[in-house]
Amino acid sequence: MKSKTQLTGRVIFKGDPGYDAARKNWDPHTDRFPKVFVFAQKTRDVANAIKWARKNNVPIRPRSGRHALETNLSQVNGGIVIDVSEMKKITLNKKCRTAVVESGNQVGRIVDTLARQGFIAPFGDSPSVGIGGITLGGGIGPLQRTTGLISDNLLAVEMVDAKGRVIRASKKRNSDLLWASRGGGGGNFGVYTKYKFKVRRAPVKATVFSVTWPWDQFEAVVKRWQRWAPGTSTKLGSELSVGPKKGGNVSMLGLYLGSKTDALRYLAPILSVGTPTKKTIKYLPYLEATKFLLAPDPVLTQKYSNQFSSGFGNRPFPDKAYKTMRKFLEKAEAGTPAGFYFLNWGGAIRKIAPKATAFYWRKPQFYVEWNSSWVKPSHAARNIALARNTRTKLQPYIVGSYINVPDQGIKCSGPVYYGKNYPRLRRVKAKYDPQNVFNNPQSIPPAK
Repeated sequence: MKSKTQLTGRVIFKGDPGYDAARKNWDPHTDRFPKVFVFAQKTRDVANAIKWARKNNVPIRPRSGRHALETNLSQVNGGIVIDVSEMKKITLNKKCRTAVVESGNQVGRIVDTLARQGFIAPFGDSPSVGIGGITLGGGIGPLQRTTGLISDNLLAVEMVDAKGRVIRASKKRNSDLLWASRGGGGGNFGVYTKYKFKVRRAPVKATVFSVTWPWDQFEAVVKRWQRWAPGTSTKLGSELSVGPKKGGNVSMLGLYLGSKTDALRYLAPILSVGTPTKKTIKYLPYLEATKFLLAPDPVLTQKYSNQFSSGFGNRPFPDKAYKTMRKFLEKAEAGTPAGFYFLNWGGAIRKIAPKATAFYWRKPQFYVEWNSSWVKPSHAARNIALARNTRTKLQPYIVGSYINVPDQGIKCSGPVYYGKNYPRLRRVKAKYDPQNVFNNPQSIPPAK
């Protein structure tokens, strides 16, 4: 194993102290037994790790926030995990309205740092997700109808390629790589170390809302939401969740970038459905509003394993789709985080053409994902089958899938994740990683 290239950074081999802690992902179902973890402190550590892996013929997995939702994406047995989570610099340029962030930052840290200085950083539904992965896959969340996807705000990247070379991409140079990095998914082209984003001024205050309904009203609420949410103000982002029949409820969380009076006017159609059991609507300083939306995550590792799947709705679900939803929610394990999750689409997302960035699914009305959850390993197969069979049944009512919420049950997944952008992504792959060094079960193969 003695090669000229030495591993640098914080290096933990199998058997070293700290190996078990390094191995724990957010979802226990994705944990593996890599040969070595490299916690990079700077870009050079990433380059050395890639060169070492190539010399020793070891598979590579990049990792940022440990939130990979499928197996063999951020870890692989016998492989090297290049973990950037200790690379955390954030540099805000107020005059140019840009922020340069190292790819190991958690989303919550960036949101907090920028909000304290009066700027918006886009976010999803969790503060502990790594900016490294969420950005490359698109980056969806409640602000997207105002700010666009996280990746839509990406201006430049720094990436280490399969030869250990540092490549910078922007509109002016390697623009094909920037295009592919805006929605083409992580783990495909190289290991990313820095992102430059455009940012915008935060409002002084924003309105946040959280509403709960009894589970048995889910159909009425989802039906109304699917007709209301895509057409309401583009300053309003709404996440709707439906838990398992056993012990679950229906809940809506979101924000409106404006006054409480206006928010109430826009929310009226959804608040008049069923009998909400809990309603919180608050006009808060912007920093407090972000805290309200980004509740602390379950500690690593959460006890539940999950199987997710995802897609996009071009039109409201017909009754048959609700039958499928109901069956899924009746079979989901009680007291787990299983269920359905919807996010409204449109606004700034739709302003960008499907082929202008690698993120193709610009036209739908809403995003939908669902997950089954379990604690006992013996329940895994049943729950994985439940989520995947539900996808088969919902297939007539959805298009595509979101690469950051992957499902390895999807066969020939490239066009499902990337639509008509898949052939171009394969050409970019062939240019930057012709030997397919960066690969995983659903990665982009180089064009022949």
